[in-house]
Amino acid sequence: MTRSVIVNQGRVADRTDGALAGALITGEALGTLLHVDPVIVSTPSAPATDDWSVALPAASETLTGLRAALRDALDAGTTPVLATNTCAASLATLPEVAARYPDAVVLWIDAHGDFHTPATTDSGYLGGMVLAAACGLWDSGHGAGLNPHQVALVGARDIDPAEQRLLAEAGVTVLAPAESTPEAVAEFVAGRDMWIHVDWDVLTPGYIPAAYKVPEGLRPHEIAAIFAALPAASVRGVELAEFEASGSEVPEHLSVELILETFQHLGV
Repeated sequence: MTRSVIVNQGRVADRTDGALAGALITGEALGTLLHVDPVIVSTPSAPATDDWSVALPAASETLTGLRAALRDALDAGTTPVLATNTCAASLATLPEVAARYPDAVVLWIDAHGDFHTPATTDSGYLGGMVLAAACGLWDSGHGAGLNPHQVALVGARDIDPAEQRLLAEAGVTVLAPAESTPEAVAEFVAGRDMWIHVDWDVLTPGYIPAAYKVPEGLRPHEIAAIFAALPAASVRGVELAEFEASGSEVPEHLSVELILETFQHLGV
C-alpha cells in the first residue's frame, strides 16, 4: 500500500493558534513514520473569532489548494493521510471523497455533530457546519454529494438540539461513546470502503489536546481497538484534525507519540 501525507497550513476558521502548529507537527511525524515527504498546503495566518460568512471566503484559496492536493494523491494511486487544523478543512476533502467513492462510508470520529447550517448555528463557527455542507444541507461553494445514510458519528456527545433534529431527519448514524464499540463500527462499515476523519476532541480531555474539551469521551485504547477492527484494505483515506499543540498542558511529544500509535492500529 502506497501512502501520501498532506498537511494543511492555511487558516480555515481557526479561532486559536494551536491547530495549525499541531497539523504541521503531526504531518511531519507521519511523513517520518511512513517514509514520505509531506505535501504542505498554504501558509498560516492569525486566528480570529469570525462568523462563517467571513471565514468561508477567507479560506477559499486554502480549500481549493487542499482539494487539489487530495485529487493529486488519489490520481497517483496513494492512500492519503491528512493532518489538518480544523474540521472545516474537510469542506475541501469530503466532496472529493463523495465523487470518487460514492459507495464509501464516512466515519466522523468527533465529540460534535458538525451538522449545523447557517439557519441553525448560534456560534457562527464554520467548523460546526462542515458535515452538513458535505451532505448538501447548505451550499459552501466547495461541493457536496455525501450521502448522510453512509455517515456515522462515532463518539459524539455534544450535539445541539437543532443538530440532533437535522441528523435524525438526514439519517446519519450517531454512536455515543458507550455505543462506539469496535463491533458496532465494523457492523456499520459492513465491508464497504471507508473514509476516516478524527477530531481529537473525541477523546476524554487529558490525552491529546484539542481546542474544545468535552468530558466523558473515548480513550485512546478505544479508538485503537476500533481501528484494529477495520480492514486496512478498505480505507480510502484518513484525516487527523484538531491537535492543539501550542500552550498545551500535555507535553507535545507525548501527544504526537499517542497520535502515531493510535494511527498505526489502522494498518494503513
